[in-house]
Amino acid sequence: MKTVDRDFSLQAVPQSNRNGFWKMFMVMLGFTFFSASMWSGGELGAGLTMTQFIVTVMAGNLILGLYTGLLGYIAADTGLSTHLLARRAFGEKGSYLASLLLGATQVGWFGVGVAMFAFPVQKATGMDTTLLIAVAGILMTVTAYFGMKALMILSFIAVPAITVLGSFSVFKATDSVGGINGLMSYTPDSSITLAAALTICIGSFISGGTLTPDFARFAKTKRHGLITTVIAFFIGNSLMFLFGAIGSIATGNADISEVMFTQGLIIPAVLVLGLNIWTTNDNALYASALGFSNITKITKNKVVLFNGVVGTLLAMWLYNNFVGFLTFLGSTLPPVGAIILADYFIARRKEYEGVQQKAYSKVRWSALSAWGIAILLAKFAPGIAPLNAIIGAAASYILIHFAGEFLSTKPSTQYKPTKVSS
Repeated sequence: MKTVDRDFSLQAVPQSNRNGFWKMFMVMLGFTFFSASMWSGGELGAGLTMTQFIVTVMAGNLILGLYTGLLGYIAADTGLSTHLLARRAFGEKGSYLASLLLGATQVGWFGVGVAMFAFPVQKATGMDTTLLIAVAGILMTVTAYFGMKALMILSFIAVPAITVLGSFSVFKATDSVGGINGLMSYTPDSSITLAAALTICIGSFISGGTLTPDFARFAKTKRHGLITTVIAFFIGNSLMFLFGAIGSIATGNADISEVMFTQGLIIPAVLVLGLNIWTTNDNALYASALGFSNITKITKNKVVLFNGVVGTLLAMWLYNNFVGFLTFLGSTLPPVGAIILADYFIARRKEYEGVQQKAYSKVRWSALSAWGIAILLAKFAPGIAPLNAIIGAAASYILIHFAGEFLSTKPSTQYKPTKVSS
């Protein structure tokens, strides 16, 4: 009997399997509840006044929301995951490179996330680290295995719990520094530039945001795909940054669960830490499986189990040795989303109409070339690196694409010798 793939790893999501506004909104909020965003918020809190912090976070999340919201719009329109959209923009074989990098980074971060849960809990409770890693890895793999329905249920539990418990801790921390007035009058010991602050804010989640289509493709309408993503990034990411900044200012700890441990809120701290990492990790594992399914054509569920086992077994090693490399890999991913945006909205909109019936190119060198240019711009060009990557990818892709179109349609001029009469 043929197994039905309810996560549509290798095809568009049918309208009958799409979800309404509130279900998609909770899934996207859970997607944005990301522990690393709290660390970034703590870094900003340590280097900016509260007014500068608010302006930076609003500006950064506006850019993130625009980038991810447009990807959500495309996903809801086509019903395709990031990897199947990459097939259209990069060609089938060309998309394998994007899927490999996206998938590998997500498996890596899954392992890091499992360890990020286990170490603080072991420190606070004395429980065995290996046992904590095994239990956390199994639970997080299970929800990713059961797909969007499980992600949705988890988000409906985790988002309110993290918001309420985290906010209680933040209010308590705020009181310890003189309340709102104390926060607004806070002056950091050392400052960072607004350009550096924007780089931190945007860079914290722009690689993860590239995977927005993996979830937004289940939205009933393009409007839902766009709006739920934009609002989720504004609320969810801003909340994570705020938790991190206030925690850093009040206690020196950016992670809200660490703040709660210092406040003596042990059980709430374990709940917040576990749920926060869980909503991140199951999304990461789910997205990684879609990526490797694109390459291997194996269904998502089998790949989830394999990736979950690998990430869990390597959790401690990944945490201790691989975070820097994962961060580097993450910096190469935003151009993928930018090229998809440019291809859909500007270069080849008609190619995305009736995508199921259209054949894929094998490799689209224009997209791969633009990706390479964007990585170099992000690394070496002055300014805000994530913006350099996105703008550079889109602009170079459009130029290369239309230059190729022009050259391919330009009539050839051949020299014809004049016939000499005898």
